[in-house]
Amino acid sequence: MLTELRLTGFGVVEEAALQLGPGLTALTGETGAGKTMIVAGLGQLLGARGDAGIVRRGSERALVQGRWQVPPSVVAQVEDLGGDVDDGQELVTQRQVSAQGRSRAIMGGAPVPVSALGQVLDQLATIHGQSEQQRLSTPERQREILDAWARPAELEGYRRDWAERRAAAAELESLVDQAMARAREIDMLRFGLEEITAAAPEPGEDDALASEATRLMDADDLRHLAGAAQKALSGDDDDFDVPSAVGLLGEARKAIAALAERDGLARELSQRVQEAQYLLDDVAVGVAGYVADLVADPARLEAVGQRRAQLAGLMRKYGPGLGDVIDWAARAAESLQRLEGSDGRIEELRARIAALDERLTAAALSVSADRRRASEQLSGLVETEMAALAMPHASLTFVLTPIEQGPHGADRIELMFTANPGSAPAPLGKVASGGELSRVRLALEVVLAGASEDHTFVFDEVDAGVGGAVGLEIGRRLQRLATTSQVIVVTHLAQVAAFADAHFVVAKASDGQVTTSDVRQLDDAQRPAELARMMGGSGESVAGVDHAMELWSAARR
Repeated sequence: MLTELRLTGFGVVEEAALQLGPGLTALTGETGAGKTMIVAGLGQLLGARGDAGIVRRGSERALVQGRWQVPPSVVAQVEDLGGDVDDGQELVTQRQVSAQGRSRAIMGGAPVPVSALGQVLDQLATIHGQSEQQRLSTPERQREILDAWARPAELEGYRRDWAERRAAAAELESLVDQAMARAREIDMLRFGLEEITAAAPEPGEDDALASEATRLMDADDLRHLAGAAQKALSGDDDDFDVPSAVGLLGEARKAIAALAERDGLARELSQRVQEAQYLLDDVAVGVAGYVADLVADPARLEAVGQRRAQLAGLMRKYGPGLGDVIDWAARAAESLQRLEGSDGRIEELRARIAALDERLTAAALSVSADRRRASEQLSGLVETEMAALAMPHASLTFVLTPIEQGPHGADRIELMFTANPGSAPAPLGKVASGGELSRVRLALEVVLAGASEDHTFVFDEVDAGVGGAVGLEIGRRLQRLATTSQVIVVTHLAQVAAFADAHFVVAKASDGQVTTSDVRQLDDAQRPAELARMMGGSGESVAGVDHAMELWSAARR
């Protein structure tokens, strides 16, 4: 239940606050005073689109705040979204729209998406506005009305299966359409993998082969250079008189060792020359080994060249470097596995679609049966309501026509209406007058709303196009509905407002430049004057006030 609604800087409303309670609440006022702003403000809390146009001129933002008494199921949803519910049952919600058009929603003190705010509050309140009268003529809305009453047991499951089937069919179509392209890609990947696997490249192999080729091609030059180095280090085996670095350093080490025995200051020099001897010996052994390994091998040089050519061919096709070739092969193997599994996926999808088709057919039959049973009951209840609204001979029936299965079943639902017993029923939107359509809408809403207790229903101009005794019947039905739910009605009929438990009036004022609306609650002493004004008289006329008092007393009885 909505316990408070506050509007700030919203349209023509500068500041307004409504303290609301259970039962029937009426909002009245002169045409153009801003009554619909109250409904529009509540619509913002329920997720309606907000833009800069709703912000009052001169204001930085429009703000709508609502306080609600909520059930435990809603408390859990609010907490899941990060909000808090005061005392376990009072929820504060806000919707803000800036002068630049930016929108913000707050629920239980936590910022939430506007859609989330609307989804939660849609469980608590429903607005029936003027647009509903036009929507009532559409098959979509007529189906929604019937389903709201019938509540087909299999409908929710049907919709889930339909959505799954649609997704599966789209995936299947895509896989089948791409079959030829997929086959070409499989052949390309398989050829590339076979070529790379046959070559079996190793990481870094190209660099190693390049170094080996250089050594093999320059073997004579390298051997000459290495031989010269070896002779300088170790001497010439054919001419023992040629000095060597190892021999000369050995002589120096012996001389400095003798020097160190006589002079302690030379001991460090002795250690250093000994370390140099070890290092030079190691270098000499290394050079000798290098010379020994340098062998001219034309066969090996040819083999290295062929291998390098093979790897170069792979790199031209699959990557600038050998590492890129190896990475391509890994990715290609994964892609090939996925693509080769597509045929299995196609069969899997076909089997799943066949199973879903079976379930959908059975569920659609069940949904249709539930709709047909409920349509007769709903038509009877609505016709009873229409009779009380001065349409005693009116007939309203739901016609269900089988169609191809769709997202909501296999029925086309159409409301057929006739106001007179001698006339053949025809589509509601084509034959009902404005006043008749308004009463049909109210009859449907009263019947449907009566099935939902502890809910807030807002009726905006539900009495459009009617008056007199029919207005009294509208008031009675709203009053009856208000025994189980909170009802807020924006009305221009005194016959409806007289039945209200609480009465607010929206008054318009202007300073010559800016128009504002003020909302105030009437006490019992003030209500007769407002009812008299609504009946076309003067709130100060004794006769008018007396007539209003009589109407109000009758409504209370």
